[in-house]
Amino acid sequence: MSTATKNHIGRKISRIRELRDMKQEALAAALGISQQAVSNIENSETIEESKLEEVAKALGVTSEAIKNFSEEAAINSFANFYDNSSNNGAISALQCTFNPLDKVVELYERLVQAEKDKVAYLEKLINNK
Repeated sequence: MSTATKNHIGRKISRIRELRDMKQEALAAALGISQQAVSNIENSETIEESKLEEVAKALGVTSEAIKNFSEEAAINSFANFYDNSSNNGAISALQCTFNPLDKVVELYERLVQAEKDKVAYLEKLINNK
């Protein structure tokens, strides 16, 4: 990455937006501006501090995160998270603490009960006529 690219705030905003799987239109809507205005921001090498704060808030990051963003650091961060989670047992936080099959059975039983309640209600309506 060249020095010019490293300090190009617009490209950093664009890359963060892409990493967050956000389209220019969505960012524009969050900022209350047009998609073309977002495109202009992303093509700008610099941006006013107040506008940067607004963009950062819309992207869910801090303005400092945008200023200091680098693709290499982001990749390293993701790689470290993956390595740490698989090696240190942190991935267990993402594992189920319950038996999914039990939840399926529970849901099925609730659905069956709901159907039985409907049948009983309909039979009651028929008998009252």
